[in-house]
Order: sequence, then structure tokens, then C-alpha cells
Amino acid sequence: MNLRLEALNLLRWIHFLAMSIGAGAAVVALLLSGFEEGREDLQGLAATIWAKVVSWSFRLAIVVGIVLLVVLIQNGTNPFKAGIYLHIKLTLVFILIGLSEMTPKALAAGRRGSALLVVVFFMAVTFTVFNKGMFRKEVPPTVPVPVAAATAVAAPAR
Repeated sequence: MNLRLEALNLLRWIHFLAMSIGAGAAVVALLLSGFEEGREDLQGLAATIWAKVVSWSFRLAIVVGIVLLVVLIQNGTNPFKAGIYLHIKLTLVFILIGLSEMTPKALAAGRRGSALLVVVFFMAVTFTVFNKGMFRKEVPPTVPVPVAAATAVAAPAR
């Protein structure tokens, strides 16, 4: 484990924390929206939490992710050449951010569909990140099967 305080490691941690806080707050806001229906004292709480915590956490994660990408490219690593992993991740992330920006108004109106879709897209992004080996360009090398000298089939005796 690399515990040195480098810009790349610090950016990765900030990116991870911002996404984690945003996803956790999204689940909390989605749960709170279910409790708002019968109680007037909770009306608008889910939309407020979404607008203040979830949206800003996802915005911070996007900014830090872009800075992280720039730092990686400046260090000589081009993550776009490793396969389609980053293309899939960025597509899912931009859909997630677009839905996240529309969600406070929907929650204020009592609709929870976009909030649920944000949670689903977050899980899709997480799946893509943790399984990035599935999306790499090169095929992993195969292990050769050892061949023994006595593998010839003997002719049947007559």
C-alpha cells in the first residue's frame, strides 16, 4: 500500500470520498422522500438534502476526476488507450450527473424516479470501476498446457 502523500494519491482519495458521500446522501434522500408523503414537517427535506449534499458532492467528484485525468496524462499515462473502460465510465458518469442535477426539482414535486435512477447509475459506475479488467484491450496471456513425452497413443494389439 502506497502511503506517500503524492498529488495523484490525494486526488484519488478526494475523488473516492466525494463520490462515496454523494452516493450515501443520495440513498438517504431517497429514503427520506418516502417518509415525506404523510408528514408536513418533512416536506422538501429530501430535495434540500439532495441539492445541498448530493449535487455538490458529485460536482466536486467531477472536478477532481478531471484534474486527476489531467495529472495522469501529464505523468505520461493515457488512460484512454487502455481499452474502453474509461469511455464506458465517463458515459455513465455524465448520465449520472445529468440525472442528479434534475433530481431536486423532481423530489420537491414528490417524484422519486430520477433519484432511484441516480442510485442505479452509481452502482453501474461502481461495477465498471471495480471490473475494469473486463474492458481492457489486450487479451490476457494464456497459460500453456504442459505436454509430456509419453502422450502418444499406443496402437491396439492384434
